[in-house]
Amino acid sequence: QVQLVESGGGYVQSGGSLRLSCEVSGFAQDYYTIAWYRQAPGKVREGVACISSSATNTYYSDSVKGRFAFSRDYAKNTAILQMDDLKPDDSAVYTCAADERWGLCTFFPYEYAYWGQGTQVAVSS
Repeated sequence: QVQLVESGGGYVQSGGSLRLSCEVSGFAQDYYTIAWYRQAPGKVREGVACISSSATNTYYSDSVKGRFAFSRDYAKNTAILQMDDLKPDDSAVYTCAADERWGLCTFFPYEYAYWGQGTQVAVSS
């Protein structure tokens, strides 16, 4: 059974940093793509970062490019989203998603079969 468990959300002032983790378990192989999505109240869910199965390709939405960094720790089966220079518009529930396939990642939600429960990020001005 595949499980994704997020941690690291919280409350921070504008300009601050948070580090989100997504612990993945249950995949038979290591080749899976992972993405982080976020959704604020009244807004459409947005893909903010994704990483390929080999971790050689990482993509970011324009809204977070240059401020967020996505990496994978294969030894710990964990995907880490480092978020710096946070802004109030970054406030949302952040959810990681994964799919067992080899190759590049996308921001199409239907391509991810497994989703975590989400973690809240709140940024004050």
